Amino acid sequence: MKRIVCIGALLLTFISAWAYIDHRGHNVDSLEQVVAGLTPERIAQASEKECEDYVFACYNLMHGYCNINAERSMYFARKCYAIALRWNWLGKMEEASAGIALMFYGSEQYDSALFYYNRALALANRMAAGETSLTNDQPYAPENVDDAYSSIYGAIGNLYNVMDSIPKAMEYYKKAGEIFTKYGWNESNAILWYNMGETWFEEGELEKALPCYQTSLEYAQASGDSLQISSAYKGLGSYYLAKGKIGKAMKYIEEADSYYSLHEDQEFAARIETLGLTNKILERQKKIWRLAALGGAIIIGLILALGLILRRNRKLSREKAGADVVIEEALQEKPLAQELTDREREIVPLLAAGLTSQQIADKVCLSLATIKWYRKRLLEKFQASNSAELVSILKEKGLL
Repeated sequence: MKRIVCIGALLLTFISAWAYIDHRGHNVDSLEQVVAGLTPERIAQASEKECEDYVFACYNLMHGYCNINAERSMYFARKCYAIALRWNWLGKMEEASAGIALMFYGSEQYDSALFYYNRALALANRMAAGETSLTNDQPYAPENVDDAYSSIYGAIGNLYNVMDSIPKAMEYYKKAGEIFTKYGWNESNAILWYNMGETWFEEGELEKALPCYQTSLEYAQASGDSLQISSAYKGLGSYYLAKGKIGKAMKYIEEADSYYSLHEDQEFAARIETLGLTNKILERQKKIWRLAALGGAIIIGLILALGLILRRNRKLSREKAGADVVIEEALQEKPLAQELTDREREIVPLLAAGLTSQQIADKVCLSLATIKWYRKRLLEKFQASNSAELVSILKEKGLL
């Protein structure tokens, strides 16, 4: 798996001089000063180990600057690529190319972003073909190659998504899904298929959204992730509501809300959404019952029909009033809920880069389960259906 590694002995001397702590936080200048101490002449004469340390330093700076200064991030990505090219380190060349693509993506230069993502894909193909570096005659491990592929496929899928080329986006999402299936990453597949369902739903392609939600539910149940199971239920509820099948819609929404209602502090956005859907269903039910009451009045008489209508309307009004109160309370808390925590600020740029949960976990030294929880939390918190939409929302809010 790709990961940020520790800088070697060559750089540790410089790091201690500048009291370097953590370039991923607010101290990127320290590591930049370290790199600045390595002149072109020194690099030209550097050993393999020194070059390796230099590449990792540039790679870390690329990520450290990605949500602070896009120009600096791209600068260090290009330096990382140049020195990696000298030793044919395909993995770091692929990562640097993806980093450059991300910067173009963030500046909405989509053609340039696609060019560099395709270059990263070509490098992954060379890794898969068994090409080795000048310093290691062993081919790349298949799992590492697949890890690179899944990241690139997901990033290209997101790119086509924001370019409104939905069929192409789905093509690359499914390629990522095939890798998830290969390794039994059920939770990742559940999230992927749910986001695909949301994309089709937003496009008005309801019949294409349905199998995506169903597949998401199957993978979520296989993984045992109750949060993702709830998300799949919510998607199915939205589908059946749009199709006018109120009974099925209420069934799935109630299943989803049974989880969200117990985790309102963590799943704020999802709680609001399920309550909003419940409100729509109640409104639809009210109309249905009015028609039923009218039919009953014709059959059994005006007095009995009127009694049924009044009784049912009172019940629906109480239910609707209760839902409205909860929604209003939740909405009053929304500004606070949509602030990024320190940990989320650390994870967001990596998530925007299209990295897998395992890659992010390795980079920030957290467990895989924790990163997966943060990934889902961010999507729900900002009411984003996929990573591309999340990036766009965060940029609009000035959080990325």
